[in-house]
Amino acid sequence: MVTFGIEEEFLLMDPGSSMPSARAAELVASLTPQDGSSYTSTAELLASQVESSTPICTEPEEALASLLDFRGRLAQAAADAGLAAAPTGAAPLIDPGPALVSATERYRSMGEMTGAVAEEHYVNGTHVHVAVPDRDSGVQVLNQIRPWLATLGAISTNSPYWHGRDSMFASWRIIHYRRWSVQGCPPFFQDAADYDARLARLIATDVVLDSGHVGWIARLSDTFPTVEVRVADTQLEARDAVLLALVTRGLVTTALAEDGSGIEGSPDALSDPEILDAGLWQAARFGLGGKLLDHGPAGGHLGRSAADQVGALLAYIRPALEESGDYGYVRAGLAHMFDNGSGAQRQRAAVRQGGFAALGPLFAQALTAQ
Repeated sequence: MVTFGIEEEFLLMDPGSSMPSARAAELVASLTPQDGSSYTSTAELLASQVESSTPICTEPEEALASLLDFRGRLAQAAADAGLAAAPTGAAPLIDPGPALVSATERYRSMGEMTGAVAEEHYVNGTHVHVAVPDRDSGVQVLNQIRPWLATLGAISTNSPYWHGRDSMFASWRIIHYRRWSVQGCPPFFQDAADYDARLARLIATDVVLDSGHVGWIARLSDTFPTVEVRVADTQLEARDAVLLALVTRGLVTTALAEDGSGIEGSPDALSDPEILDAGLWQAARFGLGGKLLDHGPAGGHLGRSAADQVGALLAYIRPALEESGDYGYVRAGLAHMFDNGSGAQRQRAAVRQGGFAALGPLFAQALTAQ
């Protein structure tokens, strides 16, 4: 069975002020995995961010156990330090001054290069790695899944608030990322050689440090033999991060089975790049509460309801999900999300009921929810 892994990023907050707290290095040092633990933990770009990674997983239960293990230990470590950890795609409140960048050589270099972009990078994502046989297969997968990435992004929206107010976007994180030097949907590639040559030309510029600085929402990993899908916000609950991983695995498995048959040698056979970009903006704006890019038989239209489009995605990957045994989990998970709301919808519901003060309890409850 095709394997996968999940990376999650979390924000550390002062529970009194709800402002980000730059104490990630301190907490990471206390989060060394115990006997039986199945995660790794590192600081992220900002000194207020913590990242976790699952091991290589085959079954959803493995991934869920790893995520809950880390989330529980993070919640306890944060509480012991007088802090709180927030599973949100963007910080609802931020200090007026520049953020503190983590004290590693690479992150300092990124901060110096990107200036105010990095200094406001209070955004957190869920990154899903899915194994591919080789880089040529990975490029084929990237080409095939591009029209579905906006739908995946809409499912994951969990960052409606920014600078103490409603951004009017379901995912402000997706919008914030558009300020980096290389971002958005990946372009169409002929093969792995084309991918590598174009990546090398980007790195040769003075605005891209390395391949990890290329911010496409889906890309080949240079560390693992995987496709890495990076469109998703950090999820309120671990179960939804696993849901996204299983949907992503279903997309990758389906693309591998199609063997490039949906591409026909031309990027126009999928969708125009400007339509894909507009569809991503649309998903960030409305999430599951509006219309989405339609990758149906006609394709490339921006007017299908979110429920219908997510249903089309589920139908598209159903054979792969049934083969892996994931169909029941994914179908139930999507139904739960439409019944109870995406992360963005749940954050807004909490604020409507209790103001910004209600976000802290929501984050605390959701962080370790089973």
